Amino acid sequence: MKLDFCVRLGLALSVAAFCGAGSQAQQPEFTNNFKYNRGQGVQPIFEGWSYAPDGRVQMHFGYLNRNYVEQPTIPVGPDNKIEPAGPDRGQPTFFYNRTYRNLFTVVMPKEWSKTQELVWTITLHGRTERAVGWLQPEWEIDPNGGASGGGNTDPEILANKRPTITVAQPAALAAPSTLTLTAAVTDDGLPKPRPKGKPAVGQETPPTLVGGTDAPVNVPVLAGREGPAPGAAPRPDGVTVSWIVWRGPGGASFEPRYAKPADGKAQTTATFTNPGEYVLRATAFDGSATTHAQTTVSVGAPRKP
Repeated sequence: MKLDFCVRLGLALSVAAFCGAGSQAQQPEFTNNFKYNRGQGVQPIFEGWSYAPDGRVQMHFGYLNRNYVEQPTIPVGPDNKIEPAGPDRGQPTFFYNRTYRNLFTVVMPKEWSKTQELVWTITLHGRTERAVGWLQPEWEIDPNGGASGGGNTDPEILANKRPTITVAQPAALAAPSTLTLTAAVTDDGLPKPRPKGKPAVGQETPPTLVGGTDAPVNVPVLAGREGPAPGAAPRPDGVTVSWIVWRGPGGASFEPRYAKPADGKAQTTATFTNPGEYVLRATAFDGSATTHAQTTVSVGAPRKP
C-alpha cells in the first residue's frame, strides 16, 4: 500500500519523534516553545521506501535542522554516517535551516533483507540523532510524489515525465568570487501552469520578524541568517532550476533563486565567501516531478594583492 503526502508527512514526523525520543528525553529544553538561532541538533528523517525499476529497494531521507540561523557543516565520518556499508552513502554535509524533505535516496543491494535496517546518524553540539529505515509495508511510498500511489487522478500528473537536467563543470575560482552555473533542461510541458488562488483572508501580508544583533538566543534573527535558505523566494510557474550547497565548508548565495530555462538552458550566479571544495546540487522542477544533478566547484584562497 502506498501512502499519500499527508499520511507520509505524519509518518515521517512520527518516526523522527520516535527515533529522537531517547536523546530528547535528556534534553528538557526541547519541551518548551523557544526557537533557537543556534546550538541545537539536526534530526535526520526517514521518509519511506520504494522499489527502483530494477527491483532494488530505495530508502528516502530528509532532515530537520532545529536551528533558525545556524547552518552547520558536518563532514562524513563519525558525526555524519549511514550504516551499513557507509559511512558515505551520498548524504549532505551542509545543512540549511529547518525542514527539507525527500532530499536523497540510498539504493540498496538486491539481497537486502526485509528485516535489515539502514541508519543515518548525525551528531551536532553533543546531541546524537538517528533515522532508522526498514521495510515496514505501510511506509512504502511513491517516489514520484504521488503521481500514482497518492491517489491523484489528474491526467496531466499521471502522464507527466520527469524533466531532464545536466550541468556544466564550472572552472575553479578564488574566494570571494562569483561564477555562472549553467544547466541544460528538457521537459514534456506537463503539467501545464494553472492560475494561482488568492491568499486566504488575513494572510495577504505575511508577518515579519526582525531581530537585532544582540537578540536573545531563543529568538530567530531572520535578518541576520547565515546565507539564504532554499525556497526563500516565490517559485514561478513552469519548469525552474534551483541550486543548493550539498557539501562544502560553508554556504553560498544563488541568484536567481529559481531560474527559468531559455532555449533549454538555465543560468544562475553563485557567490562564495569561503575557500574549499563544494558539491552543488541543481534541481529541475516542472510543477510535479523533480530531477537532480550535481557538480563540484573548487574555491581557492583569496588572491594576494
